[in-house]
Amino acid sequence: MEKVTPFLSFDGQAEEAARFYVSLLPDSHIDRVTRSPMDTPGGAAGTVLLVEFTLAGRPYIALNTPGFTFTEAVSFLIACADQAETDRLWAALTANGGSEVACGWLKDRWGVFWQITPTRMLELLKDPDPARARRAMEAMVKMIKIDIAEVERAADGA
Repeated sequence: MEKVTPFLSFDGQAEEAARFYVSLLPDSHIDRVTRSPMDTPGGAAGTVLLVEFTLAGRPYIALNTPGFTFTEAVSFLIACADQAETDRLWAALTANGGSEVACGWLKDRWGVFWQITPTRMLELLKDPDPARARRAMEAMVKMIKIDIAEVERAADGA
């Protein structure tokens, strides 16, 4: 087990969420599903208690337990190779009850917050020319889903 592993609490939908997440990214899979040996507030004996999964090569654990919700204070950033990947992940994560937030952020149907960010956006924010970085950021903060071509145009002063 990793020294530090993100541990996510779901209200009875840990396995569904984990299976969905691993379907989105390469190097992702379900590692283990542990069933509860006894009745708990999260479910009866024999129901799914924990789901250990790997997402893009990193370990996570999902727990079925009631009473907890996710907030914007914790989010997961997915660095996208291009606009096509950005669009695909955005559509998948906002489907079936997810919602768009702002600046490349969204909330999925389980309430988990994600930042769907083209790697080029991250590069532009670190541009050695501060004016270029500022123009890129000014364009990005006006967006819901990031359109990297539009951000590039803004960074270029167009």
